[in-house]
Amino acid sequence: MDIVSPEVRSRMMAGIRTRDTKPEVTLRKALHTKGYRYRLHPKGLPGKPDFVLPRLRVAVFVHGCFWHFHECSLFKMPTTRHDFWQAKLSGNRDRDRRVAIEIGETEWRVLTVWECALRGPCRIGVDEVLARVEPWFNGDSKHLEIRGTG
Repeated sequence: MDIVSPEVRSRMMAGIRTRDTKPEVTLRKALHTKGYRYRLHPKGLPGKPDFVLPRLRVAVFVHGCFWHFHECSLFKMPTTRHDFWQAKLSGNRDRDRRVAIEIGETEWRVLTVWECALRGPCRIGVDEVLARVEPWFNGDSKHLEIRGTG
């Protein structure tokens, strides 16, 4: 049983941002400070990346640990409507994998940064994220995933 009414829950869920989340903005600002330029929410690439670095041909996804079913300290499976949430979050995870494969088949590369890398008790911080990302920018690996320590 939910502790709030369906109307209140609906309003709460509708207020959750899909764009310009705090982890996304934190990463964008840090990259911009380092001289990297990006385009927001480009059309034409699978999965609608959060932003792209066109000169480097990198599509960036900043995944929220709850919505993308990341098994870390920030994720907690809801106790109500367990079957619904299991199916929804598993579907999100499967879609993320398909999108990474689709983008990988193009000339673009995929950078995935998890929310837990930038916030929470297991965060590594934006400076460490940049320290891992910048060498990858100059490499030829198609995918890099950065997560927190837990």
